[in-house]
Parts: sequence; structure tokens; C-alpha cells
Amino acid sequence: MFYTFLINSILVSLSVLIHYEVLYQLAKKLPYINIIPRYRVLFGVFVILIAHVIEIWLFATGYYLMINLHDLGILSGNFNQSLLDCVYFSFVSYTTVGFGDIEPSGHLRFLSGLEALTGLVLITWSASFLFIEMQKYWPKR
Repeated sequence: MFYTFLINSILVSLSVLIHYEVLYQLAKKLPYINIIPRYRVLFGVFVILIAHVIEIWLFATGYYLMINLHDLGILSGNFNQSLLDCVYFSFVSYTTVGFGDIEPSGHLRFLSGLEALTGLVLITWSASFLFIEMQKYWPKR
């Protein structure tokens, strides 16, 4: 149980720190990017999408390691123990879609729940950030 708590804490903390740093750097540098102001928001969207994908891969690596190295749970269903299947499950969990074709058991259940909560918070944080940026760079009516 200690390893589960440690791994989960590290993964959530790294994801939040990555996201914080990406948004902080975007807020700092977006005004100085030499493109049409309305395209700055579009640039921000792509950078934030890349950050989300990195965070999803981070969680997927955690699933993969927990399954194969520490035997802290299994993913069952339409799953063949590959890293790409872990990435797929991570995308489904992070975005809170939850298709249900892969089911966690054991200590992995905690990580999938934490990933869903973290994904929800980080996605809404991104939406708030982009809303503020749109107000700055889009014309007022």
C-alpha cells in the first residue's frame, strides 16, 4: 500500500507541476510571440494539448510500471499488457470518458480514480486559462 501511495502521489504531483509550468510560461511569453494576436490563443491551445498528452503518457507509464514491475494490480478486459494499451486506458481515465472496455483491479483502481480527478481539474484549469487569454486577444464587440 505504501508503494501505491508513493507512486500515486508522485504521478499526480508531477502532472500538476508540469501543467502549472506550461500555463505559467504561456502566460509570460504569449504576449511577446510575434504572430497575429488572435492566433496567440490558437498557439496556446496546441501547447496546452501537448501538455495534456505528456501528462497522460506520464500516468500511462505509471500504470505500465505498476502492472509489470511491482504487481500492484492488473488491467483486464480488452488489454494486452502493452504500453500503448496503458496509454489508451490513461486517455480514457484522464478525460473521464471511461469506456469500460478495460477495468482496473487491485491498487490500480486508486490510480485510475486519481487520474480522473487530476484530469478533470487540469482540463478545467486549461479552459479557464484559455478563456482569460481569449478575452485579451480577441476583439471586443
